[in-house]
Amino acid sequence: MKLRLLGASGLRVSELCLGTMTFGGTAHLYAGEDDCREAYDAYLEAGGNFIDTADMYGMGASESMLGRFMGQDRQRIILASKYSMNTDPNDPNAGGNHRANMVRSLEGSLRRLKTDYLDLYWVHAADGLTPPMDVMRALDDQVRRGKILHIGISNAPAWQVAAMNAAAAERNWTPFTAFQLQYNLAERTIENSFFPLAKFQNMAITAWSPLLFGVLTGKYAVARDGSVEGEGRLGSPGGSRMLTPRNLKVAQGLQAIADRAGCAPATLALAWLLRRPAPVIPIIGARTLKQLQQNLACVDLELDAGTLAELDALSPPAPTFPESLLAMPQIGPMIHGSAVVNRLVSWNTD
Repeated sequence: MKLRLLGASGLRVSELCLGTMTFGGTAHLYAGEDDCREAYDAYLEAGGNFIDTADMYGMGASESMLGRFMGQDRQRIILASKYSMNTDPNDPNAGGNHRANMVRSLEGSLRRLKTDYLDLYWVHAADGLTPPMDVMRALDDQVRRGKILHIGISNAPAWQVAAMNAAAAERNWTPFTAFQLQYNLAERTIENSFFPLAKFQNMAITAWSPLLFGVLTGKYAVARDGSVEGEGRLGSPGGSRMLTPRNLKVAQGLQAIADRAGCAPATLALAWLLRRPAPVIPIIGARTLKQLQQNLACVDLELDAGTLAELDALSPPAPTFPESLLAMPQIGPMIHGSAVVNRLVSWNTD
């Protein structure tokens, strides 16, 4: 795998991140320890060095498993975990973004992962209650203590992230260096707001659910009677609502292009993500070694301009205001008159 910079952090991370939501637990979503160890070893052997987990994955089982796996590998792994989601339904303070939950969650993660620091700590989701500046101050305190080195945020509005980073810059606090967002060939709405923000603030984008809960792997199809055929984890959170006619149409189009390219749809969908005009790092996860190998194959798949354009056309995101207005050809002359201004912009994602 090639390496990419994780935003402004200076960290060199592999172009694919290993997601470990399937590590541990007992439901059909999870894999056994032997299979997880096999996937972990295969990822590192392929050149990967960026691993993502969370305190709520398997209610701590994922972190505990990684703690057993890493050993001497820890020093070469860029390790990320998250907090925010409730880990004890009987305790209202065992979830949310406030300082008490942050400190308790972080200490638990470090203990289970058998490490004394995290390279990256994610806010798992905006909780809508904790003042954003309190979150930034509490995260900065943990950075100054050496418990975490860099911070990121997942599942929060772009405007809120921009405001939090601006406030951090004013106060000399640690800013967010990366987003973790749902992004894939069928779900592209983040392109309207998060791509420009990531460029403006030099932030990386890591993509969770890059295969749309398995919809983009080709395992589902529409029968003649209109019903959906296929065996997958439809019982997982968000799984069944992803099987919309639109998403299935995107998956069918992806399958047709993959057949011509001679590769698996999952491989092609991930290769497309690696070639976006923003520094996107897909978070891959798999319950079997075969699935992981299909995912890893994306780094070697060459896509020509025609194939990329065909994939783009499967699901173009709808334009939003005011971008849709400002992109109109008559707006430029209304703003600049007859002046012609060439502005050189370079955003190298290699």
